[in-house]
Amino acid sequence: MIVAVFGGSFNPPHVAHVLACAYVLSTRELDRLLVLPTYQHPFAKSLAPFEDRVAMCDKAMGWMPRVEVSRVEAELGGESRTLRTLEHLHAAHPDWAMRLVMGADLIVESPKWFGFDAIKKLAPPLVLGRAGVSFEGAPAPVLPAISSTFVRERLAAKDFTALAELVPMEVLAHIRARGLYRTA
Repeated sequence: MIVAVFGGSFNPPHVAHVLACAYVLSTRELDRLLVLPTYQHPFAKSLAPFEDRVAMCDKAMGWMPRVEVSRVEAELGGESRTLRTLEHLHAAHPDWAMRLVMGADLIVESPKWFGFDAIKKLAPPLVLGRAGVSFEGAPAPVLPAISSTFVRERLAAKDFTALAELVPMEVLAHIRARGLYRTA
């Protein structure tokens, strides 16, 4: 079984996250795609409540065939670390061949990641190009230059018009109903 693992804060999920799932499912031979919201950010970044981010990921990506939104990082508890999560998944599912889905913007930061060499062995990265991210050997952009930081700034400014094209409708409705991201 080939399983792609797509982790992130998803704070909040936006259309580039949805497009990343659709792209990987469309261009790679995969049996499943696990979307794993971060439980607790390793660099103590402020996040919306975990259950809200899981619900938003379900609304944004969970409807796609072969996509499963996982709560595994909550089960592990504490700081989310990619290596720890992949080791846990490998131990629980030794029959899985895993691939790690990541944007080109993150591959640039990979030297700062804990145990990235071990991560590459457990789940060789599927690096997706992102508009505005270029370096020697970077993949061609397949994802737009949308960031959760920009989305949160627009939410805090109550600029819902700008968000209509950037955030799935059901995610935006969840954010508004729950009063999330009122401040930048």
